[in-house]
Amino acid sequence: MNFPERFSNLPAYAFPRLRALLDHHTPGGEVVHMTIGEPKHAFPQWVTDVIVENAAGFQGYPQNEGMDALRGSISDWIGRRYGVQVDPAAQVMALNGTREGLYNAAMALCPETKNGQTPVVLCPNPFYQVYMVAALSVGAEPVFVPATTATGHLPDFAGLPEDVLNRTAIAYICSPANPQGAVASREYWTQLIHLAEKYDFRIFADECYSEIYRDEAPTGVLTVANELDADPERITLFNSLSKRSNLAGLRSGFIAGGSQTITKVKQLRSYSGAPLPSPLQAAAARVWADEDHVIENRRLYQEKYVVADEVLSGVQGYMAPEAGFFLWLPVDNGEQAALKLWQETGVRVLPGSYLAQGEAGQNPGEHYIRVALVAPKEDTRRALITLRDCLYG
Repeated sequence: MNFPERFSNLPAYAFPRLRALLDHHTPGGEVVHMTIGEPKHAFPQWVTDVIVENAAGFQGYPQNEGMDALRGSISDWIGRRYGVQVDPAAQVMALNGTREGLYNAAMALCPETKNGQTPVVLCPNPFYQVYMVAALSVGAEPVFVPATTATGHLPDFAGLPEDVLNRTAIAYICSPANPQGAVASREYWTQLIHLAEKYDFRIFADECYSEIYRDEAPTGVLTVANELDADPERITLFNSLSKRSNLAGLRSGFIAGGSQTITKVKQLRSYSGAPLPSPLQAAAARVWADEDHVIENRRLYQEKYVVADEVLSGVQGYMAPEAGFFLWLPVDNGEQAALKLWQETGVRVLPGSYLAQGEAGQNPGEHYIRVALVAPKEDTRRALITLRDCLYG
């Protein structure tokens, strides 16, 4: 039996790798999970009521692109958040979580060739693994662009060689960045849009952490694209309720972009997608329309930013995140640090190298661990003190 070679070099996914590293060792204390970005704050209590009220919808097949109420609610939110008006019928599509959309958008939109050559898909490094797999699935060459201290923890796409940029079809960018918490400024977005126009590639903007921030709301790509009067087909936005509203299990995300872009993605999804059940769509429509719970959620994370700053202020190289809910902490070796922490304390973190791709023997995540600030504030404080004393004491 033959299997495709394009996936033969995939590393094990981050969390199976972590289990292989840690699980055959005994934890050194009460287990504290700080690995996965799974929110633990409460979601709005009325979500369950909306699902129950619409439970009859489980009997029928859901609308593939999202019911009108959901797309309308998402469109209204985009207008409030980014100051940009989008047509809910033509420019928005509901997703079963953004990972589906980030993958299928490449399937629907990446050309077979770019300037007569194999197309390139640019990925920040570290990166969300779906970017790489999407590139491989369409026969493109993934190019991993370091996002390090030297580049402000965002990829320097403009510094790539001319021959790479001439082949680039898609650039994935995550802002606020996972795992570093860096935020793309208005100037960064402007430069990237101009670069995309010069070399004729698409921008896939993953803004799933946009509503969790320290001080000011991160500037979104749609805001800047609108100001620059950029071609709406060049910019594709992805977001979800997972982080914004602590509803990772609801699997409600969206893709927004130019009408031709959304038409192509809808067409593919008609064959291959798994739309969100109608009662969950009804709940999602209500959640996108409500900001009170988002403000409270953000306040809780802002309190934990302060805790992290207090506990880790003496750690050399500590970088206070601008947004998101991860800490990207410097260590000598991420795997060794994660294993030591687990064996001596029971605190469980993720080696940074599991989120990055090694290039020329260098992995930009090797000297980091990712720590998720998802537990309640006082649990987070105790865990960070334990981590500090174990790794930096």
